[in-house]
Amino acid sequence: MATVILVRHGRTTANATGLLAGRAVGVSLDQIGRDQAALTGDRLAAVPVVGVVSSPLERCQQTARIILDRQAGRPYAPVDLDLTECDYGQWQGRTLSDLATEDLWPVVQSQPSAVVFPGGESMAGMQARSVAAIRRHDAAFEAEYGPGAVWVAVSHGDIIKSILADALGMHLDLFQRINVGPASVSIVRYGASRPSIYATNTDAGDLSWLSKGIHSGDAPVGGGAGQKAP
Repeated sequence: MATVILVRHGRTTANATGLLAGRAVGVSLDQIGRDQAALTGDRLAAVPVVGVVSSPLERCQQTARIILDRQAGRPYAPVDLDLTECDYGQWQGRTLSDLATEDLWPVVQSQPSAVVFPGGESMAGMQARSVAAIRRHDAAFEAEYGPGAVWVAVSHGDIIKSILADALGMHLDLFQRINVGPASVSIVRYGASRPSIYATNTDAGDLSWLSKGIHSGDAPVGGGAGQKAP
């Protein structure tokens, strides 16, 4: 299968003030967020990606544009509603410190599979739609560009955490063990028998080895020699 690079958007004005932005419009990257996205774009510049699929929300599209500006080619750049932020319903627009006093807060922390946000969606539904979208795009990019294709999905923290949990074979109730920082890079390859995770939550380091694609098969006993830089 192709290889997907999962990128969270850079830091926003809402992140900086502890506000749960959710799907609110007009939430933009702050200067730190723009710098974070630029660093990620520079890391990915050495990787000829075939597509950059983004959540429709402004902060993700800003991050995607910064990545695209640093690509030598003209990658396919669609927007996918299924990669948008979780619908937090009545929680949207409130501060995290205020939400931490809600009865639902400890359930979000320990049993997210049981959570339905008031007036919003369930966390299980969030995971189902986002994983399905990633697998759909991944299969389409491989069909068009071959198994060496590398593409980028720009989305949100909880969305990427749920995708990684699925790829790791973790129950959704364990996904709060995963951290996904602003503008971080995680790498997943969906193989014929199972997904393989090549990176999670990285914000530095050379990615040029991805320019030759990942050649995966059976897992090497003992860990193998790793990927070779071009």
